[in-house]
Amino acid sequence: MGLRMSESPPVSHRGGLTSAYPHARLGHFPTPLEPMPRLAAALGSPERLWVKRDDCTGLALGGNKVRQLEYYLGAALELGATRILITGAVQSNYVRTAAAAAAKLGLACTVQLEDRVRGKDELYRRSGNVLLDHLLGADVVLYPEGEDEAGADAALEQMAAAAATRGERPYVVHLSEQPRPLGALGYVAAAEELFQQAAHIGLDIGTLVVSSGSAVTHAGVLVGVRALGYADVQVVGACVRRDAGQQSARVLRVAASVASMLSRSVQISADDVTVDDTALAPGYGQLNPQTRHAMSSAATLEGLIVDPVYTGKCFAVGMDWYARDTSDRATVLWHTGGTPALFAYGQSVLSGA
Repeated sequence: MGLRMSESPPVSHRGGLTSAYPHARLGHFPTPLEPMPRLAAALGSPERLWVKRDDCTGLALGGNKVRQLEYYLGAALELGATRILITGAVQSNYVRTAAAAAAKLGLACTVQLEDRVRGKDELYRRSGNVLLDHLLGADVVLYPEGEDEAGADAALEQMAAAAATRGERPYVVHLSEQPRPLGALGYVAAAEELFQQAAHIGLDIGTLVVSSGSAVTHAGVLVGVRALGYADVQVVGACVRRDAGQQSARVLRVAASVASMLSRSVQISADDVTVDDTALAPGYGQLNPQTRHAMSSAATLEGLIVDPVYTGKCFAVGMDWYARDTSDRATVLWHTGGTPALFAYGQSVLSGA
């Protein structure tokens, strides 16, 4: 399986901050930047609340992970890979998007699903992203732990070694933060995209709110914003997996790695890192009243569908920050997609549990 020698792989180099790195052309960019006047009015101001629609990236129901995979798969194609291997939670948007990207590029794909959220029903384990993983032709394997990034990566490496003995050329997309975070370049480029859009319409952005889990999205956006010279723009990470203390340290580490990959000098300090864990409890992939309210508000006021794991918590945090903001600058909430996962949470969403 893989690209035939006569075919030209869809790999190129973007301009701007990430021009030194190849990327595979997978998504529909730029994604929309839209006002949310009804939600803003409900929070006390009709003017300054916007959403960056990375649910509209186009590949297999979209999501921000397309940005990340463009750089990983750009590297994989340049190395002649024939199979990619990746890990994520059972309802991972990342692995679903990777399976779609592999299908689009003619690569085999192994997705390893961690048991990260305990106590879920059969709907959670078979519907949503899991259904799409199978439909997209991925080889799906299970990993019994949910908080063992090193172990999950080691399992991928073992499967990659086995694939190599069969004559395949595997490329592993690691879960842990130890390898360089190549995918974060997608969010550096996303920051450039956003501020180009803002400049075109005269929008003065003061606050960006993103989901913060692996820290790759958060760190990439933060480094991009600072590399562009916007020292006064606050990038807020809504914690979806770890508390604020653990997450801020992780974001700082990942951001330092991302900054080191750019030719332009970028300094990121602890003062640049802002995280908010007020919508985290009771933990990753679990609903709470703030998130449920944010999901309902986005749907009934703006016709926006947001998932309970990432964007729902981003909106919960972002709505609170916006309601307390007394400046006249815009707040942008980053919709990172994840819509398929909503169907796996149907019972929880409808029952209010």
